[in-house]
Amino acid sequence: MDNLLVMEPLSYASPPQDQLDATFAALADPTRRAILARLASGSASVMELAEPFAMSQPAISKHLKVLERAGLISRGKDAQRRPCQLEAAPLAAANEWLEGYRRFWEARFERLDALLDEMKSNVLPDVSPKSTE
Repeated sequence: MDNLLVMEPLSYASPPQDQLDATFAALADPTRRAILARLASGSASVMELAEPFAMSQPAISKHLKVLERAGLISRGKDAQRRPCQLEAAPLAAANEWLEGYRRFWEARFERLDALLDEMKSNVLPDVSPKSTE
């Protein structure tokens, strides 16, 4: 266990690991991603969220609990109705974490492009048409 702490890069600013793990675990399921997509257009009741899925209301409630534990949604209290709404902070933290890797790979591909351009210019002979006179 101590080796894991040593191996973790210290130069990367990252959200708390537990929060990031919970976010990605919640996003791993297509039903939960669809629920989040629906909530991106506004709050909805559990019944409204369950409508497009061929599953029971208790099954949807389990998905909502996973999303709520990950901090991706919150539930309001509106009399008998408990509307769910999207919480953006965990998604923003996951995006920030991914962005570091995107920048890393973008820089690598740019270096590869430059190397390939250099190799092309050094290897390919001048292919201008020669006269046959």
